[in-house]
Amino acid sequence: MDKVAQVEAKLHKYVAPNYNPLPFVPHHCNGVWITGYQRGNDDLYRVLDMTSTYSALNLGHNHQDITRLKIKRLQLNKPSKTSRGIVMSEEVADFAEALCKACGMEMMIPKNTGTEAFDTAVKTARLWKKTAAGRVGDNSEIIVCAHAFHGRSIGATDASSEPLYRDGFGPFAPPRAFRKIPYGDIEALQRAINRFTAAFIVEPIQAEAGIVMPPYGYLQEAKRVCKENGVLCILDEIQTGLGRTGDFFAWQNEGLDAEPDGILLGKFLGGGEEKISAFVSSRDVLGVLTLGREGSTFGGDPSSCVLGMKALELLTPKLLCHVRNEGMWFMNMLRTIPSPLIKDIRGRGLLIGLELTPEAGGARRFCEALLLEGLLCKETHDDVIRFAPPLIVTREELLWAFRRIERVLKTN
Repeated sequence: MDKVAQVEAKLHKYVAPNYNPLPFVPHHCNGVWITGYQRGNDDLYRVLDMTSTYSALNLGHNHQDITRLKIKRLQLNKPSKTSRGIVMSEEVADFAEALCKACGMEMMIPKNTGTEAFDTAVKTARLWKKTAAGRVGDNSEIIVCAHAFHGRSIGATDASSEPLYRDGFGPFAPPRAFRKIPYGDIEALQRAINRFTAAFIVEPIQAEAGIVMPPYGYLQEAKRVCKENGVLCILDEIQTGLGRTGDFFAWQNEGLDAEPDGILLGKFLGGGEEKISAFVSSRDVLGVLTLGREGSTFGGDPSSCVLGMKALELLTPKLLCHVRNEGMWFMNMLRTIPSPLIKDIRGRGLLIGLELTPEAGGARRFCEALLLEGLLCKETHDDVIRFAPPLIVTREELLWAFRRIERVLKTN
């Protein structure tokens, strides 16, 4: 039995079947490359990572600066896990300052995962609305978009409109907890807002939905509508933020008028080595989380904060320019592929979706074929192949990837 078959057998026996991974077992990783085992072959095989682990590894695997810092802290016996509820952490203080300055905001609250950041934003927005309105009761609403993805907690599941994510997990919160509107539709947002609305939480680009792009100016208009109605405009930048689209945050592509009231961050926030997320906002908003209102044992542990500061430091203007240029070049190259199976190619920076026609028979078989060619890609929403390589990918590596994508789309 080969390595992949051995691992697959144990996963099927001992792990809940909630994922359908590609038949590849990593052995070691460096930069944009992963070396591992393919099905039916015990020889090591190298693949170019076009997923960045859902944008958690924006600077690639085992980035030397981040890894070196992590090892150094271990050697010096520096604190790795402490709770903010027990002791004060210099690392948390320094990271919070750096992150707030990077976001242009006043306060943050650290969590562990993007889902937790979303749930915290929902709770905070509801409490802020009730505090600002001077009333009590559980009657605040949050507006979200159809086909959005904000995580897998019961609250984030309730915010989803996807049957696959929702069916069988009810009952959910009261019907007015989340109001769902079409993505990219400003008029729908205007109609949905009422006196109970606390916040509008939206992704600048819907990544999990298949790299769905809103009309240009949508975020500016959303912010304007929210401001006029006393509603918080909160952007979920967990996948789109921290350089992925060629700007530090995706909202910056529309200018200062699109600046939100709060930002959700995660994925690469810990440099790809540690788990940390955050909800970043104003003192007016986060100040409602008074003593005992919110907490997390591991949220904002010292190691995550130190690596997070290094990650912020490494996202330089030069790197962002590289992401914009290479992303545009790669999309333009994909558009030259003469395949009747391609329906659309869209994205920004190095977050790109190639949508296939229904006749193509789904994106999964193409991802499996690309794996055999040396590319690790993942399908999303059945018909879309997502390309999101580490931001450090070179033109030469993208050309290498393109030639294999072209070959697979022409021959399958």
